[in-house]
This record gives sequence, structure tokens and C-alpha cells, in this order.
Amino acid sequence: MRHRMGGRQLGRNSSHRKALFRTLVTSVLDKERIETTIAKAKEIRPIVERMITFGKRGDLAARRIAAAFISSNDVVKKLFDTIAPRFKDRNGGYTRIIRTRTRIGDGAEMALIELLGAPAAEAAEKTKEEKKKGQANKGKEEKKTEAAKPAKKEKKEEKAKGKGEIEEKAAKKKKAEEKPKEKPRQAGKKKAKEK
Repeated sequence: MRHRMGGRQLGRNSSHRKALFRTLVTSVLDKERIETTIAKAKEIRPIVERMITFGKRGDLAARRIAAAFISSNDVVKKLFDTIAPRFKDRNGGYTRIIRTRTRIGDGAEMALIELLGAPAAEAAEKTKEEKKKGQANKGKEEKKTEAAKPAKKEKKEEKAKGKGEIEEKAAKKKKAEEKPKEKPRQAGKKKAKEK
């Protein structure tokens, strides 16, 4: 029984779970924003924050501890050179978890885990603002197009009328062409009757 045992097992044995956490923490520190399940995000959050605290310490022992857990030397360098200085005035709470969606395949609740002040997060916020502005502009454009639609409809109706007139003329020409053909035949029949 697992009475009073902390942590989530996540359907893995301990070595597999540790490897999973190492790769997820490395990805968060590298990309500064990843999407995973809520359970995994909640499990790796304290580890990510501990790594950032080691980065803020900045001494050789802290660098070795971080390098023992993080699986990429480039990410360790990034942690100590760029990420940790960003949080020098902050005493914890370096990450945020945002619930996003339900995964289609298995119905798992998904979440974004990201570092605060991440360029990716700032870029995402900018894109959200641009989308809002774009939607506002679309509303204005739709109003303009709705005002222009009656004029377009009138043009289409005129074109349709023009097409109808053209079709009528073509039908008249066909009838006219068919009538002369019938007249000689009738004339020939009359001659045959006379004989």
C-alpha cells in the first residue's frame, strides 16, 4: 500500500519516471514553454524551480548539480547565463501552468508549463493581441463589404439579365436557322404533290 507516499507514479517505474522528468525539465528550460499533461506539469514544476535556484546561486557546485540532472550541456549553459539572471529579483514562482485542452486520443487534460517572462510567452501574448486587433479589423471590413454587397448583387443581376438576353437571342437565331430549312422542304413537298 502507498499510504502517505508523495508524488505521482504516472504509470511508470522509478527509473522510467526519473528519465521522464529529466527530459521534461530539459525541454522546459530549453524551449521555455511546453505542452504536457497537468499531472506531469505539476510534478516537474518544483524540479524546474529548483534548477533555476541553482542557476541563481551560480557557483561550481550548483552548476555540477544542475548538469547531473539536465541532460544537455547547452541547456545548462543557457540556464546559468540567460534564464537565472532574469529571476535575480524574484524569490520563487518562476513557472506558470495554464490549462489548455483535452487531448483527443485519451481524454487527458493538457496544460502549458512555461517560464515567466519567456520570449515565447511574450510572443504568444503579442500574437493574441494581434489576433484581437485582426478580429476588430475584420469586423470593420465585414461592415464595408456588407455595404458593398448590394452593389455587387446589382452587378450580378445585370450580368444575369445580360446572359438571359444573350441566351434569348441565341435561341431566336436557332429558330431562325431552323425555319429556312423547313421552308425548302415544304416547297419540295408541294412540287412533289403537284407532279
